[in-house]
Amino acid sequence: MSRPGFVLEVDDRTPPLVVHEGEGFRLEQFPLGTRVIYAPESLPGIDDVEAVITKALLEPEDSEPLPALLQPGMRLTIAFDDISLPLPPMRGPDVRQRIIEQVLTYAADAGVDDVELISANALHRRLTAAELKAIVGERVFRSFFPQGKLTNHDAEDRANLLHVGLTEDGEDVEINRRAAESDLLVYVNINLVAMDGGHKSVPIGLASYKSLRHHHNSKTMLRSHSFMDHEKSHLHHSAKRMGRMLADHLRIFTIETTLNNDVFPAPYDFLLKREWEWSLRDQATVLGARRALSVAPGKLRHKVFQGLRAPYGVTGVHAGETEAVHAKTLANVHRQQRVDVEGQSDVLVLGVPYLGPYNVNSVMNPILATCMGLGYFFNSYRGSPVVRRGGAVILYHPVEPVFSQLHHPSYVDFFEEVLAESTDPAVIEAKYEEAYATDPWYVHLYRTSHAYHGVHPFYMWYWAAHAMDHVGDVVWVGADRSAVQRMGFRAASTLADALEMVSGTVGRSPSISYLHNPPHLLADVHA
Repeated sequence: MSRPGFVLEVDDRTPPLVVHEGEGFRLEQFPLGTRVIYAPESLPGIDDVEAVITKALLEPEDSEPLPALLQPGMRLTIAFDDISLPLPPMRGPDVRQRIIEQVLTYAADAGVDDVELISANALHRRLTAAELKAIVGERVFRSFFPQGKLTNHDAEDRANLLHVGLTEDGEDVEINRRAAESDLLVYVNINLVAMDGGHKSVPIGLASYKSLRHHHNSKTMLRSHSFMDHEKSHLHHSAKRMGRMLADHLRIFTIETTLNNDVFPAPYDFLLKREWEWSLRDQATVLGARRALSVAPGKLRHKVFQGLRAPYGVTGVHAGETEAVHAKTLANVHRQQRVDVEGQSDVLVLGVPYLGPYNVNSVMNPILATCMGLGYFFNSYRGSPVVRRGGAVILYHPVEPVFSQLHHPSYVDFFEEVLAESTDPAVIEAKYEEAYATDPWYVHLYRTSHAYHGVHPFYMWYWAAHAMDHVGDVVWVGADRSAVQRMGFRAASTLADALEMVSGTVGRSPSISYLHNPPHLLADVHA
């Protein structure tokens, strides 16, 4: 039986603990009394995934069975989450492939000929053919891609967008025209964390900038406490209003999946274990891995980490009406990731790993490192933040000023031009966002190459708005000093140095919490 998550208090018997830092990790000796928040152990995966998928499609939540919704002559569209999920990518066959294959089988049996598949990448970069194939599988890819029936959503293709209307709050609802005009839209999701899925799928994944700007803005992000709590997230409130409007306009059949915490394959599975339970073999692997990574050329390290494929187990598949499905999904996510934490700390320590949603098969630039640490990881809570208001956050990551010109061209200009002017999310939003969002060159690269939309770095900066407003100090350990200074932060060489630097904010004997993730966890903080 899987053990629940727990909070360890560091004492003189506690060994050095793993801290992720980009394409590597270190063993850190934390001060006595530090709280270390561990994720629950990985839940067992479902043995017969195909049978569970079939059951979900035939016995859906608050909906007729999928075969009853399929008729000859209808227009069927299947949309699915892009490569931003899961993290790391899953070892094949991808669960999305297995679901899509069953949906297509039912469609064929019903005589449905007009079928298209869409990667719901919103303003993310277009997936390559190989990346699409990895998600949907060889058979589906060969059947649909050559005919132009398996595509990436294009949020700048005005002819293939449909403005459905305005929500009660005046928010534009504009999504992919093919999806909006379908007789049935099936959405296939991977719910990695509590933020994913639900009404965040269709209204966001298939939307245009005109629609996304209503919730991907500094004000909404600042007021979302947190993104992992859909009841307190203004982002999710907006998405729900849009999703309910869309549900009145077209038939949506939602299929959501949840995964366990088997995020690292062998021989890196020691990263899933508690350090004092490492076997002699684990200890030898740790030492060997650290030694190899310390001498490996950067390109080789990058190739090794980006090549990792996680042996996830599927813990649930639910289908039907979006909100009914998502309630079951969230219960599964919380069962795998929720950890009870009593009270807040003066200092929060976070290790930022090599991978986030927006650098799969790419590099993690300083903006993305900030988004991952101060955006996603800081917001991995329900109730109250792990760190008190006015406290400090200490993060580990090299934060090298390296950018992919292919994937992140507007990030380069954002880093050099926008952040040189201001780091205040509201200021840069008002002064620069529209120009970047409408820049013809950025739009061209988004539509024809594999670049994130010109506005994307702004969104990543807004993700960190809540953290930057909440804490009084941010220090990066082991980071490039000039890069973090450009972003308005400070750099330290060691944890001891970082604690000394924040002592003016939190004192010389602060309470410290270390969020030991990945594996993914959700701190349920009772302040």
